[in-house]
Amino acid sequence: MRMLLADQGQSWKEEVVTLDVWEQGTFKASCLFGQIPKFQDGKLTLYQSNAILRHLGRSFGLYGKDQQEAALVDMVNDGLEDVFRRIARHYLHICEDKGQYWKELPGHLKPFETLLAQNKGGQSFIVGDQISFADYRLLDLLLNLELLFPGYLKDFPLLSAYVARLKARPKLKAFLESPEHVNRLLAACIKM
Repeated sequence: MRMLLADQGQSWKEEVVTLDVWEQGTFKASCLFGQIPKFQDGKLTLYQSNAILRHLGRSFGLYGKDQQEAALVDMVNDGLEDVFRRIARHYLHICEDKGQYWKELPGHLKPFETLLAQNKGGQSFIVGDQISFADYRLLDLLLNLELLFPGYLKDFPLLSAYVARLKARPKLKAFLESPEHVNRLLAACIKM
């Protein structure tokens, strides 16, 4: 979400919820599903990362140029959700022992390399000719995996070039190099 907003030239106010505040329970109880993120856009309050991403995608024209591309963007996002769930399921083990996940990683990335290959030989975005919210989510995954598994993209030349292209976008580059991104914890065991 932050990458999307930054790349689209949007400003936002972020309220970081510390673990202490969360464990007190008052803020958690105020969240519709008892979890964050919580996103406020005027009078609209949204929970659930994917709902927020789809809202931002529609708001900024980042949901494909037609219904077919929108369906493909949803497919990519759902595929990414599967990868994120696998990571979350094995999270503690990944932090302690990356071996098993390292073996599984190529299988998780192959579909995205295939989709890039099918879209202008990997010289464009994950779907169509314009960036979509799924591109930001894919980039987020790939950058986070780089922290866990440096050099992991060596066998995925299209994904590697894709990361380089997206990171070079001026507003996105500035955000990725900013202290608010660089100093953010990826998770309890990993700093960006």
